[in-house]
Amino acid sequence: MTDMASDPHSAQQAFRELLHTQRVWDVDLPAFDPATAPSAPLPLFHAWFAQAVAAGQTEPHTMTLATVDAEGHPDLRTLMLHDADERGWHFATHRTSAKGRQLAARPYAALGFYWPVQGRQVRVRGPVTACTPAESRADLHARSTGALASALVGRQSEVLDTPQELNRASDAAWERAQAEPDADVASWTRYVAEPREVEFFQGDAKRRHVRLRYRRDGAGWTRELLWP
Repeated sequence: MTDMASDPHSAQQAFRELLHTQRVWDVDLPAFDPATAPSAPLPLFHAWFAQAVAAGQTEPHTMTLATVDAEGHPDLRTLMLHDADERGWHFATHRTSAKGRQLAARPYAALGFYWPVQGRQVRVRGPVTACTPAESRADLHARSTGALASALVGRQSEVLDTPQELNRASDAAWERAQAEPDADVASWTRYVAEPREVEFFQGDAKRRHVRLRYRRDGAGWTRELLWP
């Protein structure tokens, strides 16, 4: 048998064959009539989120956050949605992390949700604002013990010398989180992305995807369909 590690061509060919056998939306997809959509995006997001949960979508509250670094290059990562209300889409992180520093320098972001169980995507774009310290503290203490411990470890995006260093810091943080559930983390910050554009994408097996975009227009919204 050929050792793929020593035969890059075979490894690449195996990858391509595996890649090309994958299929998307091998399920019955829901219909979406944009004519029935509400006048603003938030109620539709709430409805689609509830439907994703009901359909058994794994971790529907995870999303991709895209920012821009100091060189103007895009950067992204997956994190959790903390709320979606009249102010916008909420998330949290250390302001000292890579994304926190990027948002401080260029406070604009894009969010992406993907719910493959129903062939749906939601995209949000707009300016990002840091919430008040009181809101950030409340956000931190509304989370689990493990989440608090992770926040107490801090140093997000810094270079890690050894796994043992992380283990020691994590053990100490867990002990503190259990002993001090109200412990504060000064760098923990809740953010809200104010939507200027929100797009809802409904996949279709025949590739006749429905794309409905909301664009902020003064105090209201303009709705428009997009070619798939």
